[in-house]
Amino acid sequence: MAEQEGVLARLRRGHEERVLDLLRRHGALSRGELGRRSGLSRTTMHDIVSGLMANGAVLASAPERVARGRGRPAESLSLNPAAGQAIGIDFAHRRLHVAIVNVAHEIVGSASEGHAADLPWQRRVEIADRLIGELSEGEVRLGALKAIGVGVVGPVGSPGEESAASRQLDAVPTVLRKRFGVPVLMDNNTRLAALAESIWGAAAGCQDVLYLRLSHGVGGGLVLGGSLHRGAHGVSGEFGHITVDPAGRPCRCGSRGCLETIASVKGVLDAHREAGGRARSLRSLVAALEAGDADVRDLLARVGGHVGLVLAAVCNTVGPDLVVLGGEVAEVGGALTEPVEHALRAHAMPMIRRRLRVRQARLGEIGGALGGIALVLHESPLLAGYPAAPDPDEGLRS
Repeated sequence: MAEQEGVLARLRRGHEERVLDLLRRHGALSRGELGRRSGLSRTTMHDIVSGLMANGAVLASAPERVARGRGRPAESLSLNPAAGQAIGIDFAHRRLHVAIVNVAHEIVGSASEGHAADLPWQRRVEIADRLIGELSEGEVRLGALKAIGVGVVGPVGSPGEESAASRQLDAVPTVLRKRFGVPVLMDNNTRLAALAESIWGAAAGCQDVLYLRLSHGVGGGLVLGGSLHRGAHGVSGEFGHITVDPAGRPCRCGSRGCLETIASVKGVLDAHREAGGRARSLRSLVAALEAGDADVRDLLARVGGHVGLVLAAVCNTVGPDLVVLGGEVAEVGGALTEPVEHALRAHAMPMIRRRLRVRQARLGEIGGALGGIALVLHESPLLAGYPAAPDPDEGLRS
């Protein structure tokens, strides 16, 4: 008898998890929609939902009024916002971004903080911990959460796989897992930003997208056939390391003349100073541009031409429907983006050129953190090629 009760209890927990997972992925659903998506019978669904509502995990909203004769209005079921939160963290080159979303898919808050490029990882994690505490007023609740999503610079293998990058970043998942008691899903931050833009941002609804971020580093992501493309061993979207000038500046990747040496924040400012300019930040460079500095405008035109040439080569290879430009350098405005589009259309194949659209990214600097949250929620068909979120208990044992 005890064994039978144990089997029934496990079956019930499986049904509860199925319902919670559907609400976690899709947000509010009616009982009918839950039944169709879960495959559970009406009786079983009623029993499971009643139990989840009794323990406070699920809330029912009052049905909206409908015109007479149109049937009984359906109530909407959703996860209790107080039941848990999803956290995304983007460890960029010189800045850290954090976003928190509750399990009802409402943004609790976001925050960013700059730091030195050589700041040790332990200190970066401490900053992330502090920002999360400030956003949540010290009441972070991870009850309905299976993991924390983290974006880092550079190639990262599949979540759970060992790679050169993950070995160098052992402090990140270890410290975060110890702090919050859940596994950490880690991936390339620009690829996560591409994921976020393709779910909530400029590329929402598009099946084939090329995302490029011009920031302190240069990288991006590809959505091909409606799925985020990871590449073999997690290496995809490293557009910043396409060689533009073989005799150019040394790049941190070990090559020379990569796009990142030309179109990153440092690359642009270095070229400006080498030409006799005085701007020491992107903001002061924009100020010089707005004051009518022709040399700055010429510099941005050259940078934009290089970016457009690289984009054209990638577009001719993968044939996207949409190009999304993000990052601080792209936010300089038309002095850069217009030369990018001109060079892109000049070098792209005619068939691509006629149909290709170019948009500015919409999510700003927290795109990578929001992509980390999407990775945790595993809510999008864009993640069809990604591993599922790990078992929390398995992550804690490792």
